[in-house]
Amino acid sequence: MKRLVSLGISLSILAFIYWRVDLAAVGAIFAECRIGWLALALAMVVPTTFGSAWRLQRLMPPGWSLGLPEATRLILVASVLNLFLPSKMGDIAKSHFMRRRGHISGSLALSLVIVEKTFDILALLLLCGVGLFVFPGSTEELALVASAILASVAFGSLLIASRRFTDIFFAVLTRVAPEQLRAHFTEFQGSWREMHSHLWRRPANLAGMAVGSVLLWGIHMVQIWLFIVALNGVVPFMTSLALTPLAILAGLLPLTIAGVGTRDVALITLYQPYFAVATGAALGLLCTTRYLLPVILGLPFITRYWSQLSDVAVDDAVQLS
Repeated sequence: MKRLVSLGISLSILAFIYWRVDLAAVGAIFAECRIGWLALALAMVVPTTFGSAWRLQRLMPPGWSLGLPEATRLILVASVLNLFLPSKMGDIAKSHFMRRRGHISGSLALSLVIVEKTFDILALLLLCGVGLFVFPGSTEELALVASAILASVAFGSLLIASRRFTDIFFAVLTRVAPEQLRAHFTEFQGSWREMHSHLWRRPANLAGMAVGSVLLWGIHMVQIWLFIVALNGVVPFMTSLALTPLAILAGLLPLTIAGVGTRDVALITLYQPYFAVATGAALGLLCTTRYLLPVILGLPFITRYWSQLSDVAVDDAVQLS
């Protein structure tokens, strides 16, 4: 039911956008797009997918193994499931598949996925904060937003870097959480400690994953900037670096299907000083393909994992949501 509501919100927002936008103008923009740049941008789904698979592989604790082909399949299958299932169940299923296939123990699987997503969001926030600071014509308000974003990056980094800080955080979280969730937080804290100890056994590998996550999001930023170039938009890359992460963050709000609708509105609004609304709408459509292409690539592999979906534990869903 929740997924149907999200789908309805996405469709409603898109209907409003295309009620206000000249569809003929959007079609003309696509007709005049630069095919070579568009093809290059779409092809960048390959390095971003393999980069995500490499990071998942490198996150495996010592004594556990995950091959790059299997990691790539898991990334693609999770993309498929995240499109159709609520509450990031694709990521829950990914940890479950790793557990069922003997790649990692049950106590570590969910923590590994949480750490992976933590690297993801921290890298995106870091690029967003840096981009806002160097944004041409940056104002005090933007500097304040950038400072708040970078403070969030520092907070998340401490959760990964400091055992003591993490213990304090979970102690506070457990104290203020509803009673029915306290046991889950306590269990998750134990798993996080275990994963934390594994991560810090190889500090160089941890640093490599942090840098790799930033570079991975850098590729995403280049991809979206190339979409703008393909649509004949003229936007400096550093400006795009500041604005695009804000649109992506808007798409992460748990309101719509894969951010469709909220991300489109954010792109149109943020880029309105640089190109027409019709171009912003076209850019929103292209950005949606960034999520659809991995889904299409993951469909051939879904059957080998589908039979295991019924075994995904409900308490895992509670912990991740």
